[in-house]
Amino acid sequence: MTAATVSNFTPTNMDRLQRCVIETAKCEWLPSPSKGVWRKPLEREAAEHGQVTSIVRYEPGTFFSAHTHTQGEEIFVLSGIFEDENGSYPAGTYLRNPPGSSHTPGSSVGCELWVKLNMFDMHDQEKVVLNTHEASWLPGLVDGLTVMPLHNFTSEATSAMTAEHTALVRWQKGTHFSPHRHMGGEEIFVLEGTFEDEFGQYPTGTWIRSPHESKHQPFSDEGCLILVKVGHLARLAD
Repeated sequence: MTAATVSNFTPTNMDRLQRCVIETAKCEWLPSPSKGVWRKPLEREAAEHGQVTSIVRYEPGTFFSAHTHTQGEEIFVLSGIFEDENGSYPAGTYLRNPPGSSHTPGSSVGCELWVKLNMFDMHDQEKVVLNTHEASWLPGLVDGLTVMPLHNFTSEATSAMTAEHTALVRWQKGTHFSPHRHMGGEEIFVLEGTFEDEFGQYPTGTWIRSPHESKHQPFSDEGCLILVKVGHLARLAD
């Protein structure tokens, strides 16, 4: 990326008070500074630093240069096998690298990832490596829902109403949830099937960001699997 490109950069979808919906399957892959690593930015604060949510693709045999996660890194492996000097992470792996951590990531066989950078509370120092294909599902709040908790965090400055939670949620066909409000906001990435609410239908690969205190009534006629984050957007919108 050239200096001119960096100087002309415009932040993307950084107003966390606004609802945002992106069907990533329709987005163009953009090159990164490392050859063979491609990205679809969903929200992005700056050209090559700051807060970012994106879909990332590593071509086979591609490795990114060593770097430090100033305010943490969160990853879900969508396909293939992701790697770094600490291990190999197949599709379905959830990773959290805390603030101040560093690594040299890549993939021998290729992979696609959902990635969030530099959005952790600085007190959130938990490292997580979880193969979700080997973890247990818990009953949801309504029939037809099952939940797999991935990470929870509450700081001294955060109320229980806006504590941060990340989970997988599986919806069986025809499951409907009651209307509810997102205290602290909600972010969803649709991994399988079609997620729905009164505002629309969201097929596999859709990213949805709903702001603090937004409200909806979700359901899935087809059935779906979603990656969900709640409670973090109030902090990031400050």
